[in-house]
Amino acid sequence: MNCAAILLLTASCFTWSPAIYIPNRPESKKLKYLIEPPVYAEVSGRRGENVTLPCILRTKPNHYKVKWTKLEPEHRGTENIVIISNGHTFKPYGYLGLRANLRKAHVMDASLQLSHLELEDGGRYRCELVNGIEDESVLVTLTIEGVVFPYQSKNGRYQFAFHEAKQACAEQDGTLASFNQLYRGWTEGLDWCNAGWLRDGSVHYPILRPRPTCGGELLPGIRSYGLKDKNHDRFDAFCFTSLTPGTVFYIAGPFSYSQAAQACKHKGAELALVGHLYSAWRFQNYDQCDGGWLRDGSVRYPITTPRERCGGMPEPGVRSFGFLDKSLQLYGAYCYR
Repeated sequence: MNCAAILLLTASCFTWSPAIYIPNRPESKKLKYLIEPPVYAEVSGRRGENVTLPCILRTKPNHYKVKWTKLEPEHRGTENIVIISNGHTFKPYGYLGLRANLRKAHVMDASLQLSHLELEDGGRYRCELVNGIEDESVLVTLTIEGVVFPYQSKNGRYQFAFHEAKQACAEQDGTLASFNQLYRGWTEGLDWCNAGWLRDGSVHYPILRPRPTCGGELLPGIRSYGLKDKNHDRFDAFCFTSLTPGTVFYIAGPFSYSQAAQACKHKGAELALVGHLYSAWRFQNYDQCDGGWLRDGSVRYPITTPRERCGGMPEPGVRSFGFLDKSLQLYGAYCYR
């Protein structure tokens, strides 16, 4: 019997994630000290912005501590403490603590402020009140607004081990995407037939239009290969990026790769990264129907208003010609400043 047809989770065949994603919801208990829900249970922001994760006390015990922790599902069993407060003073911890503070808008306010958001800051945070042997907590999810893009090696399909995929995303102004980021990208139109690494070491690919070459005629969804060997298995990467502080602009060619780099340099800029172009497309609605060199040696162009003469595809997106001979004098340059 075909493994794809019966949808069994095995090491040799992929599984299918349905179109509706429902997170685990533990049974809630009545809280004595903290307000639940915490004003709003999800906060969103873009890279570089400041956000506040709410946590409000209902009543104050005589002696207590408030501990904020970032929950890391890929590092089960370890705590990533952000800040601990006794109500009067606080102590920051780790890389997040350097950008963390308590809002203290009033005497019952234990909300966490994070400044200069980074791509890796997204996830679930726990506000925990510790009162002797008693403790209770509320959860707040921080979502970084951004865009997921698939990325292949210049050497072709399925060339990255996990750590190579992670490095490739970093080199393109991104980070490996989480499952939730890939899922959101799928709901926004991401359809990609090649499997790629995600942040937790699992491998997936999103399908909106089922076809025989992409897992058969299963329903649309996120196809999954599960957790794979980070050192030996090889796939592409799904990268995630957000708002950038700079600007992407196009210079008409035709240029070779080196000529394109010089053209950007003359404008006080440099060739854009793939993440820069996706960010401009996502946040500035950048639309340019001309292929241009990027810093990794690929040629791409962004389309927000699809039309026949710009690739003919009905969906918006960043089109790619792949990695071409750098001596070809056929394309313009996408610059970043």
